Amino acid sequence: MRLAALLTLLALPVLAPAAPAAPDYRLPTENHNLLHGRPEKFYMYVDRTFEGERSTPWEGGSWGLVRNPVRVGGEVRYLRFHEGIDIAPVKRDRAGNPLDLVMSIAEGTVVHVSDVPGRSNYGRYIVVAHPVGDDSVVHSLYAHLAKCTVKPGDRVKAGGVLGQMGYTGRGLNRTRAHLHLELALLMSTRFQGWFERYSGGTNHHGNYNGMNLIGMDVARFFLERQEDPQLSVPRFVRDSPAYFKVTVPRKGTLDFARRHPWLVYGDLDQPSPSWEIAFTATGLPTGIAVSQREVDQPIVSAVRGDSDVGHRYFTRGLLSGEGKKVALSTNGRKLVALITGDFPNAKAAR
Repeated sequence: MRLAALLTLLALPVLAPAAPAAPDYRLPTENHNLLHGRPEKFYMYVDRTFEGERSTPWEGGSWGLVRNPVRVGGEVRYLRFHEGIDIAPVKRDRAGNPLDLVMSIAEGTVVHVSDVPGRSNYGRYIVVAHPVGDDSVVHSLYAHLAKCTVKPGDRVKAGGVLGQMGYTGRGLNRTRAHLHLELALLMSTRFQGWFERYSGGTNHHGNYNGMNLIGMDVARFFLERQEDPQLSVPRFVRDSPAYFKVTVPRKGTLDFARRHPWLVYGDLDQPSPSWEIAFTATGLPTGIAVSQREVDQPIVSAVRGDSDVGHRYFTRGLLSGEGKKVALSTNGRKLVALITGDFPNAKAAR
């Protein structure tokens, strides 16, 4: 090599390794009106009768406490939590059946396909596991499908077809056909034991029963990613505002924390008598910390705000009481038991 060429090469800047590409997340159908400021065309409405007035609000298809309105202290509150979003079709045949394909929101692996509509309020539904680093995954759920075109174990890309939109499941008809989408964390790998203790009937879905998936505001996730394409699901969850904290006795290893290490603050292996878990108002865990507080049962150790309206109206009934006088309700205790694995017949953590 000539000296001049060698000197030229030596003068070139050393390039740093390329940063890993941000995960590719996409809306699951061709309806992209959410990202263009047209929510009324994105969400499927609900039929509502409230105080004698009938309406079809699109807001009922969005995420959160958006259903079953009641008037409390002169204000309208909503009692029913909608854990996903209902996406309206953009294509129908002459009979009004939806034709929209349903696609995976990100790369992942199909972990559950429920192809018998009568086995769930979701009708036909599919669950996909998506890697988010540190050997951790999050899950997306696609419900009310007319047909499923994948099977468990299939690898899918972002935008890979999973099935076709439909209206299977309880209470739906052709007019209100839609895709119900959730983005969620799996609460327990031993769900069957919890189900046998707290529920009834038959669990056809193993760990991928909807009761074992705690959903986040997936629409807000997509909108925030539009502004910040590097936004990850772990960062989105951690940054979600906490409404209350629960301190729980430490009984061995907290499996939920091991599976979601990005939620842990501090050293998970540090000896302590308890954990403190932060939750959003709807029960999504946003952080887990070692606690030195001695407790013999789960207690609410912090709560946001001091409204004189009962906390149950803000927390889908997970808390009872008002102001700083607050406690876990029966449903709140069930949620904490599911996340901590502290229920009868639980195998001792090692």
